[in-house]
Amino acid sequence: MTTPILYAHPFSSYSQKAFIAFHEKNVPFELRLLEPSNPQAGAELAALWPLGKFPVLRVGDLALWEATIVVEWLDQAHPDPARLIPRDPAAALQVRMFDRIFDNYVMNMMQVIVNNRIREMQSNPRDEYGEVQARAALDKVYAWLDGELAGRTWATGDAFTLADCAAAPSLFYADWVHPFDDRPNLRAYYRRLRERPSVDRAVEGGRPYRHYFPGGAPADRD
Repeated sequence: MTTPILYAHPFSSYSQKAFIAFHEKNVPFELRLLEPSNPQAGAELAALWPLGKFPVLRVGDLALWEATIVVEWLDQAHPDPARLIPRDPAAALQVRMFDRIFDNYVMNMMQVIVNNRIREMQSNPRDEYGEVQARAALDKVYAWLDGELAGRTWATGDAFTLADCAAAPSLFYADWVHPFDDRPNLRAYYRRLRERPSVDRAVEGGRPYRHYFPGGAPADRD
């Protein structure tokens, strides 16, 4: 079988979502590192996807973008040892719903706060209103997740799924900018994620790049 090629970066949250899925499946892939020192990978990415967002997966003549779709492909091509999206339609809907919640209401809200840090570093006006709204949204989704996760091992139950692939990087970076220490179920779930070998491997892969984080990575968060 053709080795999948993944255009990504180890410190990118959405790249980590794809990495976690590949590690869970133990499927080898070729990383095309998107770094200024590797302009060829950037040129290839631009030819595949003009918006330049990543990760992007290439398998032969097939190109797929968006981390969720990359995981969907992986689950179809390599259903063993365990599916990341259940075969049962109702269970699959729950997994996909939590995937969107972590991407849209945790990851994207975290990014609003990070974008303000970038504006500040570039001496541009901060979006104070946007950040207040983002932090309020995070507080709401943290509270909701804390209730939903009570009694669960993983996001939707006993099985590690696409939803957890999305949760790990979104909560990792969100905790850096808007901690959830006051949500015990969410905090316990996050600890389980960090102890998962696939997640730990993705986090450690990004460690050398932490100086990239706008404003610096917090000393008291790992």
